[in-house]
Amino acid sequence: MEYKLAVIEGDGIGPEIIGAAVKTLNAVGAKYGHTFTYDYVIAGGASIDKHGVPLTDSAVERCKASDSVLLGAVGGYKWDTLPGHLRPERALLGIRKELGLYANIRPAKLFSVLKDACPLKSEISEKGFDMVIVRELTGGIYYGERGRETGEDGVEAYDTERYSEKEIDRIARIAFDLAMRRGKKLASVDKANVLESSRLWREVVHRVAEEYPEVTVTDVLVDNAAMQLIKNPAQFDVIVTSNIFGDILSDEASQLTGSIGLLPSASLGVTKCGMYEPIHGSAPDIAGKNIANPIATILSLAMMLRLSFGLELEAAAIEKAVDTTLSAGCRTSDILDNGTAPLSCTEMTDRIIKNL
Repeated sequence: MEYKLAVIEGDGIGPEIIGAAVKTLNAVGAKYGHTFTYDYVIAGGASIDKHGVPLTDSAVERCKASDSVLLGAVGGYKWDTLPGHLRPERALLGIRKELGLYANIRPAKLFSVLKDACPLKSEISEKGFDMVIVRELTGGIYYGERGRETGEDGVEAYDTERYSEKEIDRIARIAFDLAMRRGKKLASVDKANVLESSRLWREVVHRVAEEYPEVTVTDVLVDNAAMQLIKNPAQFDVIVTSNIFGDILSDEASQLTGSIGLLPSASLGVTKCGMYEPIHGSAPDIAGKNIANPIATILSLAMMLRLSFGLELEAAAIEKAVDTTLSAGCRTSDILDNGTAPLSCTEMTDRIIKNL
């Protein structure tokens, strides 16, 4: 089979981790008889520097013409003083909107060989955890009406949290379908004791739950969810929540794995064309040093092969190769064991490819 990818290297360590991913994907293609072609698209800070905007119409059209989008990372100190609509991160919001990518799927798994890297007490980390956070991606406060006005106490700023039944229904179905393929357990996170948008969220989730009688559903207030992730992360299987809550909780869960450099993500919508990216940022402080951890980006490839292309065998091969590599003691600097020499980004990639 032949697949065309729109590839956004982005900023900071983006080109390094994307280079690792492309090298890995080519190895997968050679082994299993697939051809992957790449259309390199500029977005984020690099696009601001070249075109004056974080995302051009041409970049959007090229992403739409691809079978899926592979993204490194965008952003950095260089563009921190720009107004909101010109920040590199606006490129991500634009791509998600234009491709209709309303569901962000973020696995958070503690590899058994890395349990000592987990910041939690050993009696908690010994239990391990393997959860997936399903975050609504194109609605809520990030896309709601915003602005500034003058009030009695000076300038006031506001952002609006707004959700429709349709938006909640479709993300809930993604989560329920995922729960059916896993442990048939779903935690719906909201703030229904305070927010009207969360009350509607809960109503719609309960309505959809009637169509999935095998799935056990638990309502969890977001502040309690944040505490429970620390207290007992093993209790969670699939979590579904809103845009802003998912943004925060998924980053919290990522830290429990020992390094944000290990975790992939997928953004999906109405078609098979998705956007796949590591959840970490552009890390400009280590850019160009060849020390970034490529595992999150490589595991994002596995999600792409499975979710967009239906290549389960190939996806499982990548995941097994990563597990084998870690089990052999290979470490980048962010997951370094005492007394172990760190591998570079390139070296870790080569070890994973060798284990395919």
